[in-house]
Amino acid sequence: MKTIKKILVANRGEIAIRVMRTAKEMGIKTVAVFSEADRNALHVRYADEAVCIGAPPSNQSYLLGDKIIAVAKSLNVDAIHPGYGFLSENAGFSKAVKDAGMIFIGPSAESINSMGSKIAAKETAKKYNVPLVPGTENAVLTSAEALKVAKEIGFPILIKASAGGGGKGMRAVYKEEELVEQYEMAKSEAKNSFGDDAVMIEKYVTAPRHIEIQVLCDNHGNGVYLFERECSIQRRHQKLVEEAPSACLTPAIRKEMGECAVRLALSSNYSGAGTVEFLVDDKLNFYFLEMNTRLQVEHPVSEIICDKDLVAEQIKVAMDLPLSFKQEDLKINGHSIELRVCAEDPMNNFLPDIGKLVRYEKPNGTGVRVDDAYEEGMEIPIYYDPMIAKLIVHAPTRDEAIDRLCRAIDEYKITGIQTTLQFGKWVVQHEDFRKGNLTTHFIDKNFKPEYLKTETAEEANIAALVAAQFFETKTASTKNNPATVVESVSKNEWRKRREMR
Repeated sequence: MKTIKKILVANRGEIAIRVMRTAKEMGIKTVAVFSEADRNALHVRYADEAVCIGAPPSNQSYLLGDKIIAVAKSLNVDAIHPGYGFLSENAGFSKAVKDAGMIFIGPSAESINSMGSKIAAKETAKKYNVPLVPGTENAVLTSAEALKVAKEIGFPILIKASAGGGGKGMRAVYKEEELVEQYEMAKSEAKNSFGDDAVMIEKYVTAPRHIEIQVLCDNHGNGVYLFERECSIQRRHQKLVEEAPSACLTPAIRKEMGECAVRLALSSNYSGAGTVEFLVDDKLNFYFLEMNTRLQVEHPVSEIICDKDLVAEQIKVAMDLPLSFKQEDLKINGHSIELRVCAEDPMNNFLPDIGKLVRYEKPNGTGVRVDDAYEEGMEIPIYYDPMIAKLIVHAPTRDEAIDRLCRAIDEYKITGIQTTLQFGKWVVQHEDFRKGNLTTHFIDKNFKPEYLKTETAEEANIAALVAAQFFETKTASTKNNPATVVESVSKNEWRKRREMR
């Protein structure tokens, strides 16, 4: 067994605090690194020690692996947790941490290279009989080659970066005349985002669900899957609402997908937490998409339905401990949904809306969890992902979880910037979502900005009615209690509004 007494978290925001909380519960000291833009960030205050590593842009701070390792060594750190994003899937960083005599809380460089690359992962998946979407097994080097491949497998196709994820370097192409431009754009974005312009091409499944399997493996050849997450609510390949379990999978398909995912992970001697992503068509055929060799943003929904702390399990695996539970010990407990609360304006093409959190009040109550790193009065930095928080709920059934999420959204008070809160409420109240009829095109097919404008206008009208009633009641010489009258009008108007929906 390896000893970990101090962890440096090579990340920022909510995931840095998330890791530090578990470390604290395990009696492990923590070190935060931060950019000049994050000098007053909550993760900096939460850690036992904190060191500034550079200017606000991530390539001058959070992506400086050598500098982060130097800080860790100077503070006698035992292990580095990369969180997600930044250096979390960087094989070179994983190797450098190990070479510096510290523990990388994540897979080895070899596993990251094997599974983190979409091309290498597809080769491994094919070898271990995991279903694949038709497409290339190697990088497509020229637009001419891309055109040839596209004609062979048929349009539409998907061009995607071999390295990285998050929808970057990914382009759907529906017509032959669009291909060259989209190919070059995908390569350019892949180069800028991941330092690698390799792209691959696969058949574009036109109405898929995006379902991923959470896996956990140790260094002793053991692996389990913590069931699935439904991640079909996406915008430009970026997930917005995630839930566990999926509303569509049968126990038999869930087991088959889970076993495929574990088999794939163990094939590369994978260690720690990871996610195997699949596309699922309308007949519930599933196809391997990629593996994310790190903790996912949406990991809380898996934690909740399985009653496991994935960060704690990562740390235990990194300490060379065997998994403390087997597959048969895992059971699905209720239903969990996560909404990414982002500083974006859904009524303006989801453009970032950076500014100051003038008011910031989080929801509470049974079955509600908020993972965040902000408090009232703080500024949202322009340099990083605009996610403010993850709002997670848990309930015995899916319908109850949806209702609980709506209640929590209503209690979440944020002013000063636009957010995705009301958009999230619109999503989960939609008839297709309620019925579990989801595809990755849900937003493109169903959402229009005016839907939220209508709700905003209704809210303004209700507020005006209540204010007018209050004024009339206060100035009139009647025996009515003003507070009682105002409350009555408010409830009646909101009841009408609900009935109209």
